[in-house]
Amino acid sequence: MLEVLSKPTTDWLQRYLIVRRATAKLCEPLLPEDYTLQSMPDASPPKWHIAHTTWFFETFLLAAHEPNFKPHDPQFSYLFNSYYESVGARWPRPSRGLLSRPTCMEVLAYRRAVDERMAALVANLDPSTLDEVAPLLELGLNHEQQHQELLLTDLKHAFGLNPLAPAYAAGPPAPTAPPTALGWREAEAGVCRVGHAGDGFAFDNESPRHRVFLEPHAVATRLTTNREYLAFLNDDGYGRPEFWLSDGLAARKTQGWTAPLYWHPDGDGYQAFTLHGLRPLDLDAPVCHVSFYEADAFARWAGGRLPTEAEWEAFAVESDAGGGNFLDSGALHPVGGSSCLGDAWQWTASPYTPYPGFRAAAGPVGEYNGKFMCNQMILRGGSCVTPAGHARPTYRNFFPPDARWQFSGIRLAKDGPS
Repeated sequence: MLEVLSKPTTDWLQRYLIVRRATAKLCEPLLPEDYTLQSMPDASPPKWHIAHTTWFFETFLLAAHEPNFKPHDPQFSYLFNSYYESVGARWPRPSRGLLSRPTCMEVLAYRRAVDERMAALVANLDPSTLDEVAPLLELGLNHEQQHQELLLTDLKHAFGLNPLAPAYAAGPPAPTAPPTALGWREAEAGVCRVGHAGDGFAFDNESPRHRVFLEPHAVATRLTTNREYLAFLNDDGYGRPEFWLSDGLAARKTQGWTAPLYWHPDGDGYQAFTLHGLRPLDLDAPVCHVSFYEADAFARWAGGRLPTEAEWEAFAVESDAGGGNFLDSGALHPVGGSSCLGDAWQWTASPYTPYPGFRAAAGPVGEYNGKFMCNQMILRGGSCVTPAGHARPTYRNFFPPDARWQFSGIRLAKDGPS
């Protein structure tokens, strides 16, 4: 069918199928029992990720543009809506793991049916309507890529709680690149422009592009390693309140933090749980699975600080070496390197707030980002489980400051001379 369609239509169909098949590929190592695992309220089972991304296309594209639209199953709108209040009621997030029904087979049948209907829809849209639909289709594809990353992140958390320490991927992790000496890229005081410039896709929270004045500063040329973070631990970094924010110290005590998530004491050292199973801690790999509070405490101990998101973006635009360790590498774990992107999301000192002039989009998709601009911190850069091509220097990820199950790491900054 594809060869007889117009080129724009063919391009959209191919992109849609590539992204959707990538999700299916990520599920190939899973056993039936894995699909309903939910290890905590903030995580979701693989089956729910599969169904929700399908629900997104059905709800926001098929319902609006398919002739004589009928939902695949009217109950699915309640079961697989995430947080879209304007769309209707939804099943509580902490209870997604209780949905043994519909079965995996029924969810996969739902996914196949929506894919067939989406292919027919795109194939039959006239060029002007396709242009109108394109931004929402683009959003849906990027939304699915976000859930590809979350599927692996959530699954790692569930597997990490299993005493058998099951491996998602066979074989050992990819070898780590020997870290270079920690260097600094200095920047003088001045005005820079940050935010999406308007070329290619970006989420609404990356705009508007605007001016920011930066004081003199320097940003580290690579991520903090496990070896460097271990020195912080060995210097009683977790027990010294002078390095910790008040809320961070409370979280450390309440949640019993003594090391990054997935670090397990092993004699005089540590093992780390990875998507390849339990492995000896690679001291040269970038540290990951630390909260904002831990990252901030380490930075204070190291005599530095975390960069603001504007400092990070200016640094990334000026110095990124390209490439980066993303999902397509198959490493599924930080390995280090010279790129600003990939390996581990990097905490910044910036709270998640709107850019000057930001306005959420009209309609339900306006709930995508804007309503979360409170009580969260910005991360930048992407990680080893971010799909290649999905991250960019302007991408603004956001998580609560005590979150640790994301592949989150540290890039230091420091003040420059006045």
